[in-house]
Amino acid sequence: MVESESFGEKMVLKSIVRELKDLRDGMGSISRRSSDGNLNSIRRGRSYIAPEGSTTSSSVIICQSRWAYIPPELLVNIIQRVEGSETSWPARRDVVACASVCKSWRAITKELVRTPEQCGLLSFPISLKQPGPRDAPIQCFIRRERPIGTYRLYLGLSPALSGDTSKLLLAARKIRKATSTDFLISLVGEDFTKTNGTYVGKLRSNFLGTKFTIYDNQPPCDPAIQSNCKLQQKIFPKQVTPNIPAGNYSVATLSYELNVFRTRGPRRMQCTMHSIPISAVQEEGTAPTPTEFTKFCDEQFCTVPVSKGKKPLIGFSSNSLAEPLESILSTRDPLVLKNKAPRWHEQLQCWCLNFKGRVTVASVKNFQLVVSAEPSQNISVAEQEKVILQFGKIGKDIFTMDYRYPLSAFQAFAICLSSFDTKPACE
Repeated sequence: MVESESFGEKMVLKSIVRELKDLRDGMGSISRRSSDGNLNSIRRGRSYIAPEGSTTSSSVIICQSRWAYIPPELLVNIIQRVEGSETSWPARRDVVACASVCKSWRAITKELVRTPEQCGLLSFPISLKQPGPRDAPIQCFIRRERPIGTYRLYLGLSPALSGDTSKLLLAARKIRKATSTDFLISLVGEDFTKTNGTYVGKLRSNFLGTKFTIYDNQPPCDPAIQSNCKLQQKIFPKQVTPNIPAGNYSVATLSYELNVFRTRGPRRMQCTMHSIPISAVQEEGTAPTPTEFTKFCDEQFCTVPVSKGKKPLIGFSSNSLAEPLESILSTRDPLVLKNKAPRWHEQLQCWCLNFKGRVTVASVKNFQLVVSAEPSQNISVAEQEKVILQFGKIGKDIFTMDYRYPLSAFQAFAICLSSFDTKPACE
């Protein structure tokens, strides 16, 4: 009797999920016919979620769905069962489909789905901006497309093992300029325009390819910065900071040591994560975790530029408002990562690192990042030896990327993109 009841419950859940998929596909065809051209609307075969407050024709049809009137108690039970049973892609799309039904389904699903730090799973696009799990890394791979200068990040062990279960997370397009190189990062692999809702940030290098800056499309998830931005919006609503590009917030800087004569061995790199404090890797420390894509500050006058590659400064129109934030950031040391030094193998006559089977091809691009801390910062030896990010080659134009807390998928992907740029002065 119990087995028949559980079988009946599974059949009901499958029928609900099947109808949700049909509803999602129907909304995708409607969104393509809408005249507003909103690229954040739900498309066929892609896990997009329409933003709250949108006025597209598809959102009207969602609210009229019969599933919008399910009692909250039953709705919580349904979403809990779907979320608990679907632990990997592409089945994870069912969880996203539940959040696409209407506002009530969306709110409950967002409450039940935990962050990658807590569950080790990626569900919504905002998960790519949240820190990874603490216990085990999230394993991904990058596919490089040389002719068009595109790099795609997929969720999975490798293309051979993942097959159709791999999920496209992020994509980047390389754009060469006269004095620098930009890697534009997007949620989709076809559109990299900054005016599109799928743009999430970029990586910019200097002329020699020895220094890089990671820009985010939204402000750092820091309560002090957000409260200061709100205060300035009330006091100076019309003032504008000149010469600052809108939607670019510097969150990290990378530097490669010069090695013109090639006497220092493999590449040496250092990453300063200005948006993550060093206390995040301490015991009971926490890293900033955004909960939604939102631009809390006004893009016209609230940015976090970097001065000479050292400490970030807040670019405000009023010096009196900037002083409190500068004092806060000066007392909060940023997280600094450095590449783990390889050892020289006498028999193989090459530099080696233990990638635990995740890297199979020798390459100058291979690296592992660990925490670089001073004795006064009270970071344990175990935390300093833990690999936060590792990147390496496994085939022609195929690379693995494994990241963990406190880095996010977006930050880890941007760091790995720096390895693809030409560095004649570093190797």
